[in-house]
Amino acid sequence: MRALVVTSPRQATVQEVPDPVPAVGELLVDVERVGICGTDVELYTGEMTYIDQGYTTFPVRLGHEWTGRVIAVGDASDSGWLGKRITGDTMLGCGRCEFCLRGQHHVCPDRFEVGVRDGWAGALAEKVLVPTRFAYEIPEHVSVTAAALVEPGGNSLRAARAAGITPGDSVLVLGSGTIGLLTAQFALAAGAQVHVGGVREGSLELARALGVQYTWQLSELAESAGDRFDAVIEATSNRAMPALAVRLAKPAGRVVYIGLSAAPSLVDTRDIALKDITAVGVLSASPGLAGAIEHFADGSVIPDDLVSEVVALEDVPARLEGRRGASAGPGPKVHVDPRLQPQ
Repeated sequence: MRALVVTSPRQATVQEVPDPVPAVGELLVDVERVGICGTDVELYTGEMTYIDQGYTTFPVRLGHEWTGRVIAVGDASDSGWLGKRITGDTMLGCGRCEFCLRGQHHVCPDRFEVGVRDGWAGALAEKVLVPTRFAYEIPEHVSVTAAALVEPGGNSLRAARAAGITPGDSVLVLGSGTIGLLTAQFALAAGAQVHVGGVREGSLELARALGVQYTWQLSELAESAGDRFDAVIEATSNRAMPALAVRLAKPAGRVVYIGLSAAPSLVDTRDIALKDITAVGVLSASPGLAGAIEHFADGSVIPDDLVSEVVALEDVPARLEGRRGASAGPGPKVHVDPRLQPQ
């Protein structure tokens, strides 16, 4: 089969690799759509922290936001999955440790991370394997685009839930990328008055088209008064934003951290304590995947407009370098269809 292989920093090609074969407890999926995310970019450039920590080594096969149809199973007991459109968890816990046993497999110290850590090839390929216990069925009326957005949707839903939203709350989302805009949509679905701060005017215009009531340039927010929002969700890669989130949150408010900067962010914990702020970190989509599927299925969140273009595997290196196609739309997300042939 064809798969994208990153052989070293900024070196990636489409190669012929052996077809995966499902073992007992595994499903083989014909991949229909894959999203490219910031983690993929960091792995491609060699800047991902896991590389320095030794969790990820080259060559690496990327792709952890995906959907496709089950075409083979490793055991007859799983035959009911055949033909179903599914997605899968990125975090594959061992199933034995204290974290897995209490339902927190996404922080299992011995976990695989699909397309991220060594040991489990990603979905930027024609086929991918997923353990049956980490598979999620996608209802047929959900679009293939939305199905491939379930993983970022799970992260974003967790961020919105961590904000403790009640109807009428003022919620600021710092960041107008995929996670920021999805989080804003989940916050709207929860009845919040939503503000989004970003840099690119096209993304802020898209936020308004999605129903966000107020948009801001991050520079405007940095110069504004503090104590303004019931909850602030930080979804940028800007190291200055975590501290700004605390300043902009009202006393006794909540701050949620889901963005990651390349360099350490400095937050004065005295500001958190003296304002009685609740601060929450979000690592993974795992506890939010089922909820994201439910929201997409019932139409309370429709994420399709976040995707700017759908490209072939051969186009991925250019997209990882930040180049978009001439006909790309305003959305922050690029999707890949491994079945497409290069133009």
